[in-house]
Amino acid sequence: VQLQASGGGLVQAGGSLRLSCAPSRSITRANHMGWYRQAPGKQRELVAEMTSDDSTNFSDSVKGRFTISRDNAKNTVYLQMNSLKPEDTAVYYCNINFYAPVRSSYWGQGTLVTVSS
Repeated sequence: VQLQASGGGLVQAGGSLRLSCAPSRSITRANHMGWYRQAPGKQRELVAEMTSDDSTNFSDSVKGRFTISRDNAKNTVYLQMNSLKPEDTAVYYCNINFYAPVRSSYWGQGTLVTVSS
């Protein structure tokens, strides 16, 4: 399964970006979808997640600014990022997990988001 992540780039503080993640396997059966980020010199952290019943959860640092969603027709998971801050600068990764028929976890290649002050 391949995950193609896209949408990163350079944006000024206060701006918006939308990241997309399009796996080669249908997301309708995905059990958990998440966006992570890793800033230079820091550990990878969970930013936003969505479960199969569309429940969502966000890290405190992005709550109220980021949203996670999916479009089953396009088989794509999105991360909408608004009111971006320089501290949001990182490589962003999508992760999709399936629990059946076997537990499988897939990662995208990462897309760089740079927020200038």
